[in-house]
Amino acid sequence: MASDALAALFAGGARPRCYVASPLGFSESGRDYYAQRYVPALAAHVEPVDPWTLSLPEEFEAARAAGREQAFGIEVGARNAEAIRSARLLIAQLDGQEVDAGTAAEVGYAAALGLPCLGVRSDLRSSGEPGMRVNLQLEAFIVLSGGYIAGSLDELVAQLAALRAA
Repeated sequence: MASDALAALFAGGARPRCYVASPLGFSESGRDYYAQRYVPALAAHVEPVDPWTLSLPEEFEAARAAGREQAFGIEVGARNAEAIRSARLLIAQLDGQEVDAGTAAEVGYAAALGLPCLGVRSDLRSSGEPGMRVNLQLEAFIVLSGGYIAGSLDELVAQLAALRAA
């Protein structure tokens, strides 16, 4: 069930600006799924803010060559934080035996800013305490933000479509 704040973001069929928190860009198979299925499915209902496009591979290579990996890592984190602040909501990919630490941090930051947070957890494995889909604190931040965790990308997309149609 969508919160009133979440429903308001989609009023009149709006496509709110949405930060997409995900570790999918770290692997070849994840990048393919992310680019070909995940982001396009979300883009039908939100305006995606894709953190994987905010920093180029060449920038990482240049930082490594110059011995400034740590400084550049902080810069990347600052770019992502600004992108979260520019969004109206956050959608997080929560699969994995343990939810990706960066994704969990992005959810916590967005929730602290008052953004509704939605999650997708399609993983068959248990990840959290009894009765929880993920770590209890992470799930609490999502629910307390006015969001929820969907069981699949298709389920989330259907819920987004319903919000836009309401």
